[in-house]
Amino acid sequence: MDFSSPSPGMSPGMGGGQSPEALMEQVQAQLAQAYAEELIETLRGKCFDKCITKPGSSLSSGESSCISRCVDRYMEATGIISRSLFTQKR
Repeated sequence: MDFSSPSPGMSPGMGGGQSPEALMEQVQAQLAQAYAEELIETLRGKCFDKCITKPGSSLSSGESSCISRCVDRYMEATGIISRSLFTQKR
């Protein structure tokens, strides 16, 4: 693998002349954005498919509360799993 040339999607100036800390911050920001996009897509898939039975121009109160509960449970489960994985590695 050739690390001297920019990867696809990177402009030629990206990384060139940047400090390692700045490059690390840029990579962390890109990873955070990718994680957020994946989380939103997962929630959309799981909660929308479960809660929205008749798509329309607005949500019914039942659909709205179902989505709220679904997102809350998914975030809670994700937190439990993350904490479990983090504490096991120590």
